[in-house]
Amino acid sequence: MSLEAIKQPIARELDIFEDRFRDAMRSKTPLLDKITWYIVQRKGKQVRPMLVLLSARLFGPINEASYTAASLVELLHTATLVHDDVVDDANERRGFFSINALWKNKIAVLVGDFLLSQGLLLSIRHGEVRLLEIVSQAVRDMAEGELLQMEKARKLDIREDVYFEIIRQKTASLIAAACCAGATSTAPDDETRRNMWLFGEKTGMAFQIRDDLFDFGTDDVGKPLGIDIKEKKMTLPLIYTLAHADRNTRRHILNIVKNHSEEREKVDEVIHLVRNSGGLEYAQEAMFRYRDEAFALLEKAPDSEYRTALRDLVSFVTDRTK
Repeated sequence: MSLEAIKQPIARELDIFEDRFRDAMRSKTPLLDKITWYIVQRKGKQVRPMLVLLSARLFGPINEASYTAASLVELLHTATLVHDDVVDDANERRGFFSINALWKNKIAVLVGDFLLSQGLLLSIRHGEVRLLEIVSQAVRDMAEGELLQMEKARKLDIREDVYFEIIRQKTASLIAAACCAGATSTAPDDETRRNMWLFGEKTGMAFQIRDDLFDFGTDDVGKPLGIDIKEKKMTLPLIYTLAHADRNTRRHILNIVKNHSEEREKVDEVIHLVRNSGGLEYAQEAMFRYRDEAFALLEKAPDSEYRTALRDLVSFVTDRTK
């Protein structure tokens, strides 16, 4: 199912959200307003606002708190992307030049700070302290997960349990916050909100494993890129391969990742070894396991077109080919 079809039950609410999000991005400073306009024009798939609004609609009509939650999540998500591009020295984001590529690092960091502050002010202005707490917890987790990954990239000693903790913090936490914040805007009880946090967390875990699989290429996505290998990121397919390789092969792979990660032929060699080790199949099984756990949690919510749309959205982000 296409993303446009999945959006249909909340199409009108998404239009309203977009207007409010644009308003939240505006600034009286001309340079800042120009940059935020550029950010709005190159918006992504809007998966997180969809998760917020669908999660809210599961339990009641969309209200002011629901729109505040969606804007808050998207503001803080956008801020972290701007800061991530600075940290990663990335020149592109979603096929467009990154903010730091066009306006340099100093301005990019300040733009990220502005977006974070707008999220804080939006929450306070509407008296939504609980929503702010939910999303702030996710931002904290994202920072801790990124630092943990950087630490492990230096030593290349990551275990599978540490990998899952990294992606839980880095990726799954904000998706969990989106679902929980949406539910919090309409759901009456803590158990429901906790259930939706876990649903989002399981979805986020599956989402990140899908993203990691892209690095090794499949028939669906074409030529492999090996970007994670170049950045010395230890993803699940590679961790599995190292755990099941003989000593010499393991030493050889680690040597390439540590010392030759900029050499295309060497990176392709690692990709070939991972493909032949069963690492891709192992990671896919883990991805589907998390997805099934997310589906099971979603079944606890009332049956409706919104629950169906959420299920379809989870399938979309795990079946995607780009």
